[in-house]
Amino acid sequence: MPKNFIEELQWRGMVHDVMPDTETHLLEKMRAAYVGFDPTADSLHIGNLVPIMLLAFFQRSGHKPVSLIGGATGMIGDPSGKSSERNLLDEETLRHNQECVRQQLSRFLDFSSGADNEAVMVNNYDWMKEFSFLDFIRDVGKHITINYMMAKDSVKNRVSGEGQEGMSFTEFSYQLVQGYDFLHLFQNNGCTLQMGGSDQWGNITTGTELIRRIGRGKGFALTCPLITKSDGSKFGKSEDGNIWLDAKRTSPYKFYQYWLNTSDEDAEKYIKIFTFLDKETIEALISEHENEKHLKKLQKRLTQEITTTVHGEPAYQRALKASEILFSKTAAEDLKKIDEQTFLEIFDGVNQAEIPKSIVTHGLDIIGALAEKTGFLKSNGEAIRALKENSISVNLNKVSEGYIIKEQDLINGQFILIQRGKKNKFIIKVD
Repeated sequence: MPKNFIEELQWRGMVHDVMPDTETHLLEKMRAAYVGFDPTADSLHIGNLVPIMLLAFFQRSGHKPVSLIGGATGMIGDPSGKSSERNLLDEETLRHNQECVRQQLSRFLDFSSGADNEAVMVNNYDWMKEFSFLDFIRDVGKHITINYMMAKDSVKNRVSGEGQEGMSFTEFSYQLVQGYDFLHLFQNNGCTLQMGGSDQWGNITTGTELIRRIGRGKGFALTCPLITKSDGSKFGKSEDGNIWLDAKRTSPYKFYQYWLNTSDEDAEKYIKIFTFLDKETIEALISEHENEKHLKKLQKRLTQEITTTVHGEPAYQRALKASEILFSKTAAEDLKKIDEQTFLEIFDGVNQAEIPKSIVTHGLDIIGALAEKTGFLKSNGEAIRALKENSISVNLNKVSEGYIIKEQDLINGQFILIQRGKKNKFIIKVD
């Protein structure tokens, strides 16, 4: 018998709306449910983690998860909470993105064990590409009234929004296309439940309506709350933009740091949503954290669990080691011992300049390193002012005018880290 999936979500704070009788329906036997993912990038980001976790908890409760790649709907653009349409992508790009997304989902879902509740991936482009416009409006469109569609918040907000250009027919029809997905999966994959964020409730219930009217059956809907941060800033964003699941887009070190810097209030919420730890373990961690908040036990365990799941144990260990080095009293000395991969992960996205090794062999004066040879600062004059302000560091050590960079300063035999203040970093790569 399946475990109580709804009960699991409720103590984790992951239920916003759920249709009546959903819990009973899921306790009767193994069911199939789906969540849709946008394939307009070759990586998901941490904003996608909530629907991913919904599917993961669903599978761990004994049910069958279906991940739907919105190849067709991704070509349209979902109006929910958005003010403009998306760019349209060609099929080759969509297929590439689909495979990348599958690889990321496989860290959370079992796609290959052969179990009855093994996860499957589908792409709505496969059943929509041969569907003519006339067939669609005849077979699907006639079952849903304009009044019904206009009543959805996602549509009302776009149509009545001040200062906006309104809403194209393409986007207006989105809920019908998504609703048809639910009907198709109900009829062909036995899907009786669709899940998503609370902003998807309107689209999901359009699907349950089509199942009732065309499929002569009953579909169910469940949404989770949209994740917010206690300080009001947007969850999943950093100074550099999205926090991606792909290590090439967001390094494991930056991913690690994002979770480690979570506030106490958010960490208590996130550890329930984004980890597979059980209730007893989480409650014990929260209790320990209350008594010794300065140790950040909650943040550390949250960071360990989610970084290991997304990037693997070795990447987590590298990020942990790098963090310990950078924030230790011996950071400047330890930095020289760091391996190239970890160094590049830590300083991913930092501007670089390459110089020949012969320059460093003969000695590179600090003013040249700051301005003329690298372009880090605009001029020698600016470099001199910064040195007089005592704001320049080489490999985390403060330096003054007259300092000469030599071969023994090289990190891993090829890098020099220059800083102006704490945040303004630059890397000189010696080739």
